[in-house]
Amino acid sequence: MTPQQSNGNGGGAPRSLIVKDLVKAYVPGKPVLKNISFEVSGCSTVAIIGPSGTGKSTLLRCINRLIDPTGGSITVAGHEITRLSGKDLRLARHHVGMVFQEFNLVERLSVIENVLCGRLGFVPVWRAWLRKYSQEDIDRAFELIDLVGLSDFATVRADALSGGQRQRVGIARAVMQNPDVIMADEPTSSLDPKTSVEIMELLNDFSRSHDIPVLINIHDVNLAKRFATRIIGMSQGSIIFDGPPANLSDDHLKQIYGGEDWLS
Repeated sequence: MTPQQSNGNGGGAPRSLIVKDLVKAYVPGKPVLKNISFEVSGCSTVAIIGPSGTGKSTLLRCINRLIDPTGGSITVAGHEITRLSGKDLRLARHHVGMVFQEFNLVERLSVIENVLCGRLGFVPVWRAWLRKYSQEDIDRAFELIDLVGLSDFATVRADALSGGQRQRVGIARAVMQNPDVIMADEPTSSLDPKTSVEIMELLNDFSRSHDIPVLINIHDVNLAKRFATRIIGMSQGSIIFDGPPANLSDDHLKQIYGGEDWLS
């Protein structure tokens, strides 16, 4: 992998995410997230596990401000972003790279053009419209395409790629932002087991080479235990477990998912 890149925040606060007493209620008095608090920084891969409907995706959507939290605070690289709006919010989102379950690529654009979309917030609108990027950005995009193993596909349209290849493009696009944290929402759910391992390895590699925290919402507990440096287990909107994978016991899993028949 490439040498560590400069901080997306301009070299100020370290790459970090602090979530404190986060609450989200779509219906007043019925919180989906209940006082969620945790911190991640630097080289770390943090897996969020838990049953469907427990608030994992809501948590990620609050952090990247796709939805507004009801209470609490979110701080990215030293900048509190919870109550930002308008231009300030758009600028803050540059510091959070997203890898999506359904890839969210522009299907008619090539791989290189999709990766360059990671720079859209950093260039004037007219340049983005005409797809006129700096040579530095173009060189960086080709470098990332090579790092994710797609150097032979740089000019291929996204709609001609396999699921695993599309997710590699999504990872390269997120890293292209030079963000302070990368979040991945179920990045392996639609992939076969071999490709899932490769995607998790890629996310780990970028965390190490860029000294950047990666937060992954994932259903596969075995993948989480294999690749994460830390696991956060959620149930009914609360954190039940927060620690290294080696400390995650069957008792914890019963608390998180309920029952025990599925463990056998």
